Amino acid sequence: MAAATANGSLAALGQLPAAPAHASFEILRHRMDVDVDGAPTAYGPKGRPTLDYLSNAHLQGRRTALIVGYLTEEDDPKKPVVQRPGDPAPGYYISQTAYTDKSRPNERDVLRYVDATKINYVVLGNEAKKRGVKLGDFVAVYSQRTHKAVFGIVADDGNPSGDEGSLHLLQDLGYPFHDGKNDAVEGREIIVRFYPASNPGQLFFRTQAALNEAAAKIGLSRDFPGATASKH
Repeated sequence: MAAATANGSLAALGQLPAAPAHASFEILRHRMDVDVDGAPTAYGPKGRPTLDYLSNAHLQGRRTALIVGYLTEEDDPKKPVVQRPGDPAPGYYISQTAYTDKSRPNERDVLRYVDATKINYVVLGNEAKKRGVKLGDFVAVYSQRTHKAVFGIVADDGNPSGDEGSLHLLQDLGYPFHDGKNDAVEGREIIVRFYPASNPGQLFFRTQAALNEAAAKIGLSRDFPGATASKH
């Protein structure tokens, strides 16, 4: 059998029907802060090593705003729900993402949320939302500094600017980041290509490899014209 092309398809060789073209648009981000929501060790009580400060779990990082980064008790919006024995990180708080695994309806199930340490994801900002993007849609992301391009999904919200990406995304793009406390891409160098309506079945991914395979299967591209991208 002939080898697959760089886009993961044999269509160009005439052996498979061409995948339907997906509409897309690109946004050059002003910056990209690290989002760790959904990671089992994102937030926890004082004294435990966490991926982010508790203040960053509040809406838009405002200490007096609603807590959105981790689950709280219904009768006390300031009391966190703590992971139990058998969960990925007992004693830590249950960190949420806006996009969830629909097959796991229990909101206290840690595996219901997208793990920022395992999956490339971006935050849904107002501009992308107005142009038809929804949670779960696929994206391709390119760094003008590292010249790397990767696939991801839209998995969180809460920041109108949309200038946030998961820890795994920034690491996959080649940035030496470790957490969401102090690391950030501070310049205009990250391009996000959005593919609206590209995940109608609301597929959920537990590994980046599975996400990459799904994106390539429907014919999405990580090629950025005019840029020399290292795709992986």
